[in-house]
Amino acid sequence: MRLCQFENFNDNPLVSQNNSAAITPVQRPTRSSNVTSWTAKTLLAALTLSVMACSNNNTPASSESSASTDGEAVTATAAGVTPIIFWHSMSGELGETLDGIVADFNAANPEYQITAVYKGGYDESMNAGIAAYRAKQSPDILQVYEVGTATMMNAGGAIKPIQELAEEVGDPIDASKFVGAVAGYYSSTEGKLVSMPFNSSTPVLYYNKDMYAKAGLPDRAPSTYRELKSDAKALKDAGFCGYTTAWPTWVLVENFAAWHNIPFASKENGFGGLDARLQLTQPLYKRLFSDLATMSNEGTFTYGGRADAANSLFMSGECGIFTGSSGSRAQVLKDGKFKFGIGKLPYYEDVAGAPQNTIIGGASLWVFDGKDPEVYKGITKFFHHLSTAENAATWHQKTGYVPVVKSGYDLTKDQGYYDENPGTDIAVQSLSADTTAQSRGVRLGNLPEIREMEEGYMEQIFNGSMSVDAALAKMETEGNKILEQFENDNK
Repeated sequence: MRLCQFENFNDNPLVSQNNSAAITPVQRPTRSSNVTSWTAKTLLAALTLSVMACSNNNTPASSESSASTDGEAVTATAAGVTPIIFWHSMSGELGETLDGIVADFNAANPEYQITAVYKGGYDESMNAGIAAYRAKQSPDILQVYEVGTATMMNAGGAIKPIQELAEEVGDPIDASKFVGAVAGYYSSTEGKLVSMPFNSSTPVLYYNKDMYAKAGLPDRAPSTYRELKSDAKALKDAGFCGYTTAWPTWVLVENFAAWHNIPFASKENGFGGLDARLQLTQPLYKRLFSDLATMSNEGTFTYGGRADAANSLFMSGECGIFTGSSGSRAQVLKDGKFKFGIGKLPYYEDVAGAPQNTIIGGASLWVFDGKDPEVYKGITKFFHHLSTAENAATWHQKTGYVPVVKSGYDLTKDQGYYDENPGTDIAVQSLSADTTAQSRGVRLGNLPEIREMEEGYMEQIFNGSMSVDAALAKMETEGNKILEQFENDNK
């Protein structure tokens, strides 16, 4: 499935000057009327062509959605109350938890009314945000997945950096209270936060304890690729699917590199400049994909599809080992009818310095420029609300996302949560090492397009239609063409 991602605020064909008339503007609630109502079904006609091929594959799969999914149940604001519109991609259990946090803020700050509106998956909501900005009807806050960070940072005057915003309204946000790996990812080269860290995840390994027992395996997560291959074979011999993974490029390419402290791309994986280029033909990548190709041929590795399509293979009890987002824990608890354990990503034990640290996924909150000063004051208050120890701990414990502020982790630990729920601190531990130039994260333009291209070649490796060497060479060459185009577009 092709992701429909527009990587430049000025390049979306559906929101060009010739098409802007087709966009239905957002009707915002006002402070001067207590009878105004509005709908969040904005931009639908203009975006139909772009999102009809997209799926909500960026959050745990669920038939449920947050209370604001339909975009219709939005009430008018009272006179004297500042409305703030927040578009997000949190569905199911995640959406319900977010709605609760927003409701608590509104109750404690009656001078502001935040309306959280579910806008579909990450790709859909980002497309909608870009289109709304071009139509001069942008929301106040937009949740954007981490791979959109470079695009947002290069969006010129469209974005208001949040640390700068907070300082301007006289209510500064202290970047030092955030987990270093998280703050660093969403900061400028000057070390200033450009977006608000919120739902940060990192990949972990889940294993089905019931299947392990039936296969005669010890109750422990495989920690190395040697153990992973052995466990997957035992599971297959017992009649089960062995190993599968969600987010193949995020887990097997980007995080694999950070975990083994090798570069995914030059220029510190893009943090050092727009002229970064992929480095995928390294021996360790060849080793990994050769192992996975062999496992696929033997039937001990099952490719479950792009994005988080493989989630269902684990949730349904088909596969016994699964690597995916720490943020999937809420879904495993809800949908998995089995006991499960959590471990860190596997690594090659003969690689010096491994394991290093994983890198974050998830999303952050971006603020559009040109809003009313009172709106910015309310947004800043809301961001302080999100980053309290209590709210960070609640979000972490209910969802599996990591606590983005250090105090959230400390509170969770003091409450005994990790003792009562073994493995729930694995994601935090995986992010806790001091990062290196290779493990800080990835900040490359057009990364969704690169990921999609890489997954196409990975599929050919797994089905045996292309050699590992040839596929990695094509990934590197085609990915670098994409990066060259992004560099030229943003000079």
